[in-house]
Amino acid sequence: MDLYLGAANLHTTVGVPSGETSLSDFVNKKVKSLNDTIVCTPTPNLFLIGGAMNDLDIANLAHEQKMKILRDISKLSFDYILLDLGAGTSFNTIDFFLISNMGIFVTMPEPTATENIYRLIRSVYFRKIRQLLNVHHFRSLAREAEQRNSKATVTNPDLLLHVISELDPEKGKMLEEALSAMEFSLLMNQHRRQDNSKIGEFICRIIENHLSLKMHFLGNVAFDEHVHRAICEKRPFLDLSPHSKTSLDLKSCFKKMQSLSDTSSVPSVTMA
Repeated sequence: MDLYLGAANLHTTVGVPSGETSLSDFVNKKVKSLNDTIVCTPTPNLFLIGGAMNDLDIANLAHEQKMKILRDISKLSFDYILLDLGAGTSFNTIDFFLISNMGIFVTMPEPTATENIYRLIRSVYFRKIRQLLNVHHFRSLAREAEQRNSKATVTNPDLLLHVISELDPEKGKMLEEALSAMEFSLLMNQHRRQDNSKIGEFICRIIENHLSLKMHFLGNVAFDEHVHRAICEKRPFLDLSPHSKTSLDLKSCFKKMQSLSDTSSVPSVTMA
């Protein structure tokens, strides 16, 4: 499901014509359910809810429209549902991410990319807290926490949560239990030979230490010039170069992802 709202392009990647139905048809009530927007792809057993014909204002979904999509996603009957989200920390992106039982962050071994991924994870962390508390209660607790300790702000979330727990032990315990139950995964893309192979594991440790969130490192996916060719030919890369190192890396990451999914009792909804 292409939820890169306003910049959807999965249809091109998987070779589906752009004239097919899209998410906007469901949002604008032209069809009754998301099931009515599903199209087949050239790859067996792979289906797509695309955004090729989405309205120009789809990136600015109203709250009611977002909730409508969230409710209908849960009604889709597939073994795996992969929600492809765009970059950024908008509430729409984060709320779609948070319905997953396996949130996957994809980044690259570059300072700018790793910095952004930490900010995104931190935004997910705070969005979850705001969902668990009503907005007014969260704001009042956050203000009081900052008055007690000037460092207890959104840039220091572990300290903020600690002070909130002191102010309201019952709410603090509820938040800690909910946050500790969240599990995410990280995949390092376009990894080159000169890059530090341990940087993904290092990022996971930072997240676990500072946010107390469980982070699983899925692995590094090697950079490959042939990915460009696959996109231009609108073919899956695994079909084009099935025995390349990048393909083997992808298969290895998938096996780790699958093993994590198998330990969960929740129907798998995965996100990248």
